Amino acid sequence: MTQVTQATIGDSEFDRDTAVTRRDEGVYDIDLSAGWTIINAVNGGYLLAVLGRALADALPHSDPFTISAHYLTASRPGPAVIRTDAVRTGRTLSTGQASLFQYDENGHEVERIRVLASYGDLDSLPDDVRTTAQPPAFPPMEDCFGPQDGPTPVSGSSAITERLMLKLDPSTLGWALGAPSGKGEMRAWFGLADGRDADPLSLLLAVDALPPTAFELGISGWVPTVELTVHVRSRPAPGPLRVSITTRNLAGGFLEEDAEVWDSADRLVAQSRQLARVRLG
Repeated sequence: MTQVTQATIGDSEFDRDTAVTRRDEGVYDIDLSAGWTIINAVNGGYLLAVLGRALADALPHSDPFTISAHYLTASRPGPAVIRTDAVRTGRTLSTGQASLFQYDENGHEVERIRVLASYGDLDSLPDDVRTTAQPPAFPPMEDCFGPQDGPTPVSGSSAITERLMLKLDPSTLGWALGAPSGKGEMRAWFGLADGRDADPLSLLLAVDALPPTAFELGISGWVPTVELTVHVRSRPAPGPLRVSITTRNLAGGFLEEDAEVWDSADRLVAQSRQLARVRLG
């Protein structure tokens, strides 16, 4: 019997597909992988991880603490260039900005995403935690469902689902059965399909990898991200993550998604807020 080797941090498909090549000081090249697309769109969390990796190389600190991205135009698989700039460097935090560019059919550069981020060293943070936050309560993994559990592919799924381990809480799966709850909630166990454990960069993917909460509001179709801010609070422990996302307000064709990511040690390791556009009617 052939033994399957579990991927490790630094040696996995995620690491290879987010790897950037330094062309010059602060300038990086990458070929955006089609493996992280949803229909024809490159996933926003994957793109944020790509920019996050470039900034980790460009800045003196390696761990993202807070990163805010504005998605300006839709990215597509293929070549891209990232330009970074160190705004400020300090002893415990460094701040930088980065933009990802691709070329249009006329050969002109088009800016896809612009990011501002602060980086530090997560391992240097004190252990003191004072919180009222509680891990999300949902069924064990064996009682949850992923895309592979359905008789047909889930509407809206694409190449990225083959690279993720997603097990959705049944109470947030009404949309898949034609009976959305109307609550604007999505919860799931999350990991990478090749078994690679989570790290700060993959947390940038985790906050944007679940189906949109709009599905449970009875809205189908693409929900493009306008802005996404992620706070990384701790280096995650090995094992699957639990991701909980909620939407409280859809108005004027826009909604917010608030995400929490909890690790196997019951620690809140990442939080995010996203503004997304909803195509109504």
